[in-house]
Amino acid sequence: MSRVVSGDGCTIDDDATLDHGEFDEPTRVGADATIRAGSIVYGNVTIGDGFTTGHDVLIREETTIGDDVLVGTKTVIDGRTTIGSHVSLQTNVYVPTETTIGDNVFVGPGAVLTNDEYPIRTDADLEGPTIEDGASVGANATLLPGVTIGENAFVAAGAVVTENVPADSLAVGAPAGVRPLPEHLEGPNQLA
Repeated sequence: MSRVVSGDGCTIDDDATLDHGEFDEPTRVGADATIRAGSIVYGNVTIGDGFTTGHDVLIREETTIGDDVLVGTKTVIDGRTTIGSHVSLQTNVYVPTETTIGDNVFVGPGAVLTNDEYPIRTDADLEGPTIEDGASVGANATLLPGVTIGENAFVAAGAVVTENVPADSLAVGAPAGVRPLPEHLEGPNQLA
């Protein structure tokens, strides 16, 4: 028996799986959500209104997602993650545990966020990136563990971000260097 709690106007494809696993808290989905075929949402996940997925999305436990969020096809959100409202995670984005994403954030296709500085070589705490309000991350960018992408900052496609990116700046290259944000990129994202 499903314990899913969903608001009015939700469309959940028959072969989407909600409340996967055995958790004390059910999956909670706000009003007007669309969850497409092949998607799996674990228990103990809370999702706001106006949520939309592509196909084959995975959202693990202890994740909180705000209103009007798009999670693109084959994107993975690996749990213990907080995502704000008016966020667009495009196709094939990887979001690891212990990540925080603010409001009005765009993450381009194939972007990879990481949370383990020395995978399996050391026993260290996991620390995902923080993407602050209004920031944009380009396609195929890689964010290393613990970095902060500042408010309204822009990470160029293919950049490898190894250090914090200040607010209202541009990160370009591998490893990414920080430059002033060009005038035509200034201001908030237009996701709302």
